[in-house]
Amino acid sequence: MAFQKATKQKSKLRAAIFGPSGAGKTFSALRIATGMGDKIAVVDTEHGSASKYADRFNFDVCELNAAQDIEAYIGAIKEAGKAGYPVLVIDSLTHGWRELLQEIDRLAKTKYRGNTWGAWSEGTPKQREFVNALLEYPGHIIATIRSKTEWTTEVNPRNGKSAPIRVGLAPDQGKGIEYEFDLLLEINTEHMATVIKDRTDKFQDQCIDKPDEEFGKKLLAWLNDGVEPSKPTPPAPNPPAKIPAQSAHLQKLNLCVAQYGITDEVVAGWLKYYKVNHRADLTAAQVDKIVAGADKNYGRK
Repeated sequence: MAFQKATKQKSKLRAAIFGPSGAGKTFSALRIATGMGDKIAVVDTEHGSASKYADRFNFDVCELNAAQDIEAYIGAIKEAGKAGYPVLVIDSLTHGWRELLQEIDRLAKTKYRGNTWGAWSEGTPKQREFVNALLEYPGHIIATIRSKTEWTTEVNPRNGKSAPIRVGLAPDQGKGIEYEFDLLLEINTEHMATVIKDRTDKFQDQCIDKPDEEFGKKLLAWLNDGVEPSKPTPPAPNPPAKIPAQSAHLQKLNLCVAQYGITDEVVAGWLKYYKVNHRADLTAAQVDKIVAGADKNYGRK
């Protein structure tokens, strides 16, 4: 274990966009993704929501409608990685979390006698496996997350009248999910995104009106600024096991057995007579007696 000078390496984006319904999460994610690459995969759990923009953007889609559990998400993420998509959009992460909550509720009722904490002993590893799939993806990821929504009343500055406004609260996903992302954008129904977390330190606390392809290009430029990440050194192959050299008298015995075609049962009888477990345990004198007897019995010339 040693310390060395830190250097900025090229990296892959992990970004999340969260907000209430109608904020433009899907559209914004597709715009940013288009600015970052021309080969885009979309995992859609919003019943074809992304495909409504297929006339505006070029992407391949995998729709998770029948199964939206953690396993389905992980399978789709790994499939996109195998196919080599440099940019993956996941729209959205919320359904997997809700499916997991329902599973925890079922487990608590049927297996843990109502003990929710006990049920999470099975749920937490699944959530961790899901997060690991996000972090290990070989390309960029832009994920959308629904937010818990409330309505509030605000005064419209244009006409001075009060009007109900839809407000997004915390992301509707696992507690602490925001720590797993490099970039976290909260977007409102006016399509204004606020950068509330930014590891690039270029956009922190900025308000971005309708995040677009240009924003994606700026992100890509920062991600590509740096040295190539070092590849982990593969473990050295284990040296071939050394086979101990046979002693001269053991070689003599094996030659005798092979020449006369002596069966294993006969050899086992010799070992039993001399009270040893293996041929190698025989002494030179014992082998000489065995070989002499074999020569006599089998007519060695």
